[in-house]
Amino acid sequence: MLAPPAFAQGGPGLRAGFSANPDQFYFGGHYVTSPIWDRLRFQPNVEAGFGDDSSLVAFHMEFGYWMRVNSDWHAYVGAGPAMNLYSRSGQDGDDVGPGLTVGIGLRRRGGLFFEMKVGAFDSPDFKLAVGYTFR
Repeated sequence: MLAPPAFAQGGPGLRAGFSANPDQFYFGGHYVTSPIWDRLRFQPNVEAGFGDDSSLVAFHMEFGYWMRVNSDWHAYVGAGPAMNLYSRSGQDGDDVGPGLTVGIGLRRRGGLFFEMKVGAFDSPDFKLAVGYTFR
């Protein structure tokens, strides 16, 4: 029996980047599934952001549609809802709010990826990330 191609395998990974509004540095983890339908993958992730006098923990339930660019790279477009937990300096208690992200990414065969997202509702307005998915 032949082994599946590397792009068919999912796995856990790490990510880090920065966001705008709030202006923060963030890091987190994710999991990429094998395709669940055609080229659609489930890509849940959790991120913790710090800066701009607040901290944010975001839980994303994203889906990505992958397209082959060449033998080493895949591009993807994705979107999904989020739950955002904000803690702001000088305020009592935490705020929980809904979010939505839409993004694009580029993944290399070995696991390296680059991602850009825009957000709506209580999600950061813009995010850039780099990460690695372990196989």
